[in-house]
Amino acid sequence: MRLSFLDRLYERPGPWTSVYLDTSQDTDDPDRAIALRWRHLRGELAAGGADSATVDALAEVVGADREVAGRHGQALFAAGGRLVLVEELPEPPPRDVARFGPLPHALPLAVRHAPDLPYAAVALEHLPAEDGGAPEEVLVEVESGRWPMSRVVPGPSDVLRVPAGDWEREAPHMARHLEQLAAGGDAEVIVLRADAGEEWARGVLVGRLPRRVRDRLLTVGSIATAEEVPPRGGDGRALLEQELGALLDGRLSASDHARMDAYQAQRAQRPEASDGMGAVVTALQQGRADAVLLNEPVRLTARVWVGAEPTQIALSPDELRALRAPVLREEPVEDALLWSIVGTAAELVVVPHETLSLRDGVGVLLRP
Repeated sequence: MRLSFLDRLYERPGPWTSVYLDTSQDTDDPDRAIALRWRHLRGELAAGGADSATVDALAEVVGADREVAGRHGQALFAAGGRLVLVEELPEPPPRDVARFGPLPHALPLAVRHAPDLPYAAVALEHLPAEDGGAPEEVLVEVESGRWPMSRVVPGPSDVLRVPAGDWEREAPHMARHLEQLAAGGDAEVIVLRADAGEEWARGVLVGRLPRRVRDRLLTVGSIATAEEVPPRGGDGRALLEQELGALLDGRLSASDHARMDAYQAQRAQRPEASDGMGAVVTALQQGRADAVLLNEPVRLTARVWVGAEPTQIALSPDELRALRAPVLREEPVEDALLWSIVGTAAELVVVPHETLSLRDGVGVLLRP
């Protein structure tokens, strides 16, 4: 996973104020609940030394994601009295967090982006004719996105509604649209929801898809058990969010999967240079990390010291002095590690622990 969405956090010096906040809209009075949570975090920031101008910049956008229905959260970052980055989170944070320090506390946000898998969701409905009203129709909605962040930041969508008698003539246009998404790298996976009774309309569309696109297609029916679940779960939510979650959670993108395979081959030959925090830090020092692999759930316990440059990272003060770092400070391992990964243009691959167990929860794929 490329981390370019974090670049702005490392383009300016700190100190940084980082906040993760539950901004769910699933209570009777969500605005009051959010205000109480923010009041507590604001007190923590003030006690930790954050300046009032920076905290005020955050306050202006806390809870501003009211258009997103259901449970979700916000990640907010500010420095020097200016708001720098705000992102909606597809799930509330496990707990509200407020940090003030030299580096942004951005690893939880990076992990929420993983696997950053490009997909297209297709909801197909066959609408029966109304008595004395509209004729029988086929309704198709297509939405692309990058899972899982698109759960609360949906991508572009297209809707096609045509009389059923015209569907065989119009279906090739929708098929070409899906082919273009796949060819452009915007759809590694295509999820098509077509419920019982819509087999004909689904078959017409699938039959117009080239083989290379059909190979990416996953077809599902409604996953509802007690009642029908609409294709879109609520305002501001992704099309087919529930079906996508069932199919894509825990899945790696193609590029991440390739890096994981390359890492396993490398580790078999050079375990000491591949597995564990020591190997990762050494590779970052040398600018040789192509990708850092991180186990999820994240449990990093090492102590890390950093200097002024992303390659100046070490597991002890003496090691950092040997790198001739002009400054020396201990930083939380999550913050230091991500700072060095972004600063050395490495990628991040988040791997479930049960898929691949890494010593110290981390590993590194070296550049050729």
